[in-house]
Amino acid sequence: MLNTEEFKKRLLKMKQDTEAKMEAGIGSSPNDVTGDLADYDNHPGDMGTEQFEQERQAGLNMDRAEQLKEIDDALERIENGTFGLSEKSGKPIPEKRLEAEPTARYRVDEQS
Repeated sequence: MLNTEEFKKRLLKMKQDTEAKMEAGIGSSPNDVTGDLADYDNHPGDMGTEQFEQERQAGLNMDRAEQLKEIDDALERIENGTFGLSEKSGKPIPEKRLEAEPTARYRVDEQS
C-alpha cells in the first residue's frame, strides 16, 4: 500500500518550489538580465541578448506551468483515491516509478 501522505508532502514541496521559480522570473525587466541601469542600449548586441533572455524565461515559465498542472493533477488523484493507479488500465503503478516521478499517470509499459 502506498503512503500517499509522503507523496502528498513531496508534491506540495515540488509545487512550492516551482511556483517560487516562476515568481522569480515574472516582472523582471530586460535590464535585470544584462545589469544595465538605463532602458537604452549601449551596444547593438544588448538588444539581442535581452530578447533571447526574455524568450528563454517565457519558455521556462511555460514548462513550469505544465509541471504545476501535473502536480495539481497528482494531488487531485491523491484526494480522490486514484493516486498510484494507471489512468489507462487502472493497474497499480510501481512505487519505484512514483518515487522517481510522483506525477506519473501511467505504468512504463503503457506509455507511448
